[in-house]
Amino acid sequence: MSITEKMLKLRKPRAAAAPAEKAVRAPAARRRTQTERSDEMRMRLVEASAIVLRRKGYAGLRTDEVARVAKVSRGALQHHFPSKDSLVVATAEHLLTASLTRGSRRAGTVEADEDPIGAIIEDGIEFFLGADFTVVLDLVLAGSKSRAMRDRIYEHTRQSRLGVEDAWLGLLVAKGVPREKAEQVLWLTISVVRGFAVRALWQQDEALFRSLLAEWKLIITGHLQALSNPSDNKKPTASGAKR
Repeated sequence: MSITEKMLKLRKPRAAAAPAEKAVRAPAARRRTQTERSDEMRMRLVEASAIVLRRKGYAGLRTDEVARVAKVSRGALQHHFPSKDSLVVATAEHLLTASLTRGSRRAGTVEADEDPIGAIIEDGIEFFLGADFTVVLDLVLAGSKSRAMRDRIYEHTRQSRLGVEDAWLGLLVAKGVPREKAEQVLWLTISVVRGFAVRALWQQDEALFRSLLAEWKLIITGHLQALSNPSDNKKPTASGAKR
């Protein structure tokens, strides 16, 4: 046997190389459409406008400051909102739509089902005693100089608040309150909370407002309980006469 043959016999066969794994590419991110990019930019500008309006009101609103808060160019702002009024109307619509979403969501919670009057009051406090109601009220007052702006804000306000009220009305009716009585209770409760919002223009005392609203809740809750249990009103008194 030759030396070469001996070397080949002694040499161990090499293991077959494992096939190379193919690199797995991450799926390419979906490119946003022009409409999506435009909607995102408008929302960014509207939210920046809301920030400035909460700080300075309509009279102090400057479009260049809104652009700075949004971190966009003034040209980009003017492309989406050519005028100051078009920007504030869109801002009011955004705030009111957010209020409608919060109110409708709250009306569907377990807490609201267990304590509808308390939930209605909390929703009213959040909106009427919150910064966004002050913004909308300021815009409505500013609208005296622009009827078109005022009318559009009025319409957005009507649609959003009626939407919230419909959600609460549906809850009260589902709890067994007759529809006519449910409307009375709802509108009275909302009006009471709204009255404190006006009072808050010169007297900031949320603790006092909440304590008075707690009293209102006791009155309304007792009234509804009396309606659902009319026999309780006919219990004999100490003298033996029926009330």
